[in-house]
Amino acid sequence: MKIFITGASGFVGHAVIKQLGQEHEFIALSRSDKSDKIITEVGATPTRGELGQLDQSVLDTSDIVIHAAARVEQFGTFEQFWETNVNGTRQLLEVAQAAGVKRFIHIGTEASVFYGQDMVTIDETTPLAFYSPYLYSKTKAYAEDAVIKANDPDNNFTTLSIRPRMIWGPDDKTILPVVLDMIAKNKFIWLDGGKNKTVTTNIHNLVHGIELALTKGTGGQAYFITDDEIMTIKEFLTALIQTQNITVPDKSAPGWLISLIARITEFSWKLLPLKSDPPLSRFAIDITRRECTININKARKELDYKPVINVEVGLEEITAM
Repeated sequence: MKIFITGASGFVGHAVIKQLGQEHEFIALSRSDKSDKIITEVGATPTRGELGQLDQSVLDTSDIVIHAAARVEQFGTFEQFWETNVNGTRQLLEVAQAAGVKRFIHIGTEASVFYGQDMVTIDETTPLAFYSPYLYSKTKAYAEDAVIKANDPDNNFTTLSIRPRMIWGPDDKTILPVVLDMIAKNKFIWLDGGKNKTVTTNIHNLVHGIELALTKGTGGQAYFITDDEIMTIKEFLTALIQTQNITVPDKSAPGWLISLIARITEFSWKLLPLKSDPPLSRFAIDITRRECTININKARKELDYKPVINVEVGLEEITAM
């Protein structure tokens, strides 16, 4: 199949092309020479464009769209998050359907249902967080809503959303590098002792879930994809850090206190003419200190999904790199 993919130079998009490129032809949206190089090296064909401003012609020969691009930065204005995550998704849906694309796979997130609460054994019936105080959560909720509502079986246009949680694994650009940087700068602390429960999604399991979604799944539906193993955040991050032969810090602080400090810091940054980002992100603090356990029975039943790698083997892979 011929697949048009966004976010190809990022962690998820790059892994999708790398692992599925032998069986499918990928055309990848690119915004720079640097992205062109990354995309070409992994075996895809780059095409220049901007989310929200794509011409139908770039999709005319594609069978499937995998939409992995999003604004994932910790900070930014509402307009910046909305323009990329919501308007960008809506416009891509429009041109994809107009071009005759048959299937649209959106890479969502558990954050789309997060408004600050513990997420205990959640599943796809958990409501989207349209009124979340976190810009990433709110805009990813509206983006997924647009994807689900665009499903149009009468015109052979199938849309699905795949929701991972805490993506990790080889070439990770988000979790391990950030944690290691915090440790190096002596800024790492456990929130509430790291006792909250969590699930994670190894990149191999996520790509497997996406591959299944190329041909399976019910249109207009979302699917959680995880490693299906529950542990505490301390257990997981300790094991992940130890793959790098680094001593794990033991400092801890109350999560509510750090969240409050982050809230005050972000508010102060908005009032002051500062060009740098605030040192603390309330969203990152809050989603880390809350429980997140997920039921993936829907993906098991409708996608025939089951993890292809467990956490232990995933950690061994990183250790051997």
